[in-house]
Amino acid sequence: MFIRRTQTRQTASGETYYSHRLVRSERVGRQVRQRTLLNLGRHFEIPRAQWRALCTRLEQLLGGQQALVPIACPQAVEEEAQRLAAQLLAREGAAGPPGRGPAKAEQAIQAVEVDSLELVRPRSVGVEHLGRWALEQVGFVALLERVGFTGPQRAAAVGSIIGRMAAPGSERATHRWLRQHSALGELVGVDYETLSLMQLYRASDALMAQREVIEQHLFNEFTDLFGLSCTVTLYDLTNTYFEGEVAGQPKAQRGLSKEKRSDCPLLTLGLVLDGSGFVRGSQVFEGNVREAQTLAGMLERLNAPTGALVVMDRGIATEANIAWLRQHHYRYLVVSRERTRSFDFAEATTISTANHQTVHLKKVAADDGEEVRLYCYSEQRAEKERGISRRFAKRFETELKQLNDGLSKPRTHKKLERIWERIGRLKERSHGIAQHYRIDVIADERGEKARAITWEHQPVPGSKLTTPGVYCLRSNLLDWNEQTLWQTYIMLTDLEAVFRSLKSELGLRPIYHHKPLRADGHLFITVLAYQFVQLIRRRLAEHDHHHSWRRLRETFERQCRITAVFKRADGRTLHVRKATRAEPDQLALYQALGLDPAPGGVHKMIV
Repeated sequence: MFIRRTQTRQTASGETYYSHRLVRSERVGRQVRQRTLLNLGRHFEIPRAQWRALCTRLEQLLGGQQALVPIACPQAVEEEAQRLAAQLLAREGAAGPPGRGPAKAEQAIQAVEVDSLELVRPRSVGVEHLGRWALEQVGFVALLERVGFTGPQRAAAVGSIIGRMAAPGSERATHRWLRQHSALGELVGVDYETLSLMQLYRASDALMAQREVIEQHLFNEFTDLFGLSCTVTLYDLTNTYFEGEVAGQPKAQRGLSKEKRSDCPLLTLGLVLDGSGFVRGSQVFEGNVREAQTLAGMLERLNAPTGALVVMDRGIATEANIAWLRQHHYRYLVVSRERTRSFDFAEATTISTANHQTVHLKKVAADDGEEVRLYCYSEQRAEKERGISRRFAKRFETELKQLNDGLSKPRTHKKLERIWERIGRLKERSHGIAQHYRIDVIADERGEKARAITWEHQPVPGSKLTTPGVYCLRSNLLDWNEQTLWQTYIMLTDLEAVFRSLKSELGLRPIYHHKPLRADGHLFITVLAYQFVQLIRRRLAEHDHHHSWRRLRETFERQCRITAVFKRADGRTLHVRKATRAEPDQLALYQALGLDPAPGGVHKMIV
């Protein structure tokens, strides 16, 4: 076995370059012929002085001599030998190694030395198997080919998306995962160990260039697969934060972080979803964008059909946006911005939720006859809000007491102006609980310094503290009953679950990119990963398997592909690479999806 370096000239440009091949000499009858085992390409990085060591180590690996690593063998040579051995097993395993005849001609029952068993190259394969199946369901790879993606670009895009599903992180982390931990390359016929990090970045750029085409294709496919009605549109925004310096990011702005990371520049992601949870469109905004200013642009870009129902949270439900929806003949169901709470149980309708919770509903027509208000009360929500209020009130009173106790201690601030300033800061971070307190500062005889701080709890009527568990919805769906309105609104909580999944399960945060397009691409890859996760979960739900993606990922990441190496009785070496047997919980999910529980098949090679 040796490496051949061949000079090649391009006919069109006349450029000369060198290509490298792994070659083996074989005796066929009375003749010796040379056969190319692997094409190593023109960018083969192992120095020529180490080619002999590489071939020697590769022969050792194929011969089952796992422990005989030459002392002088550099790490780069060892890693390359391991990679090439895996490539030979993947490519030659079905037909046997050169000169040895087809593997099918070998006996299925073979005599081996049990003590010689070596288990090498474990790679995860379960989540990758699911991800590849999900991409196939909607013809994603074929779509990429139609829009002009080259073979390497398609491989990098698939690796990026499935990597985000299986091991959420940055593109750099995905690159490491593809090279060192995953058997995805074996499933799609790609050697990801030769994939450069720049190829992942460029695949991200290419995906962004085709974002609208990809989103439209996926939504059309999901509509056909699941028979979506496309009548309900959910719209909301979330944000994520950058790590490091982002001087070249014009959209990176400081604002109100939903992860309490206001110390970092932010980027905002807007999503329009169907009522079933599939994304119809996405857009990236500045980190300090006002939510209410984004609605019209998003719906116009997506050509949302007239008469569609738009469901959105109170942050976007401004009077201007509602007037725009009316003007363009959209139906809407939004969370009202009115602050005063009230509820009349005597006239309310009571329903039970799927979680066996009780919700009280009261529908009231607006004075102008163009809207209805739906007042809702949930005991579960009320208990949650009471707990939050108690926690904030206790914290606020503790901080007031600490400020008051400091007035009797030496070397503490006691000037009235400074004390009122500190009280103001306490109010700012009190989460609104300060409005329920009357606070007085008692001054000394000269009126310059504070002598004591007193406070009295005075709950404001109609507030969250006095009327917990009550919220109001407003809509122009005049003919819908209370239960239908409420159940449609609950879809908005599913959108909040989408954002939680993007952030906690699919690596939306944080962002490390310095280039604007790369930051947008990071978010778009996460959105694509969510789409395929949603497809998998919806198919499983049809078979009564209701699991979070985190749980599904933990279930399937236990399945690996591994190579077993044996010494045969005749001195030759048997290599068998296959996936570990699916465990009962994995098997049940595979059966629900109609998937082969042994991803990648079996590869055998005798050396």
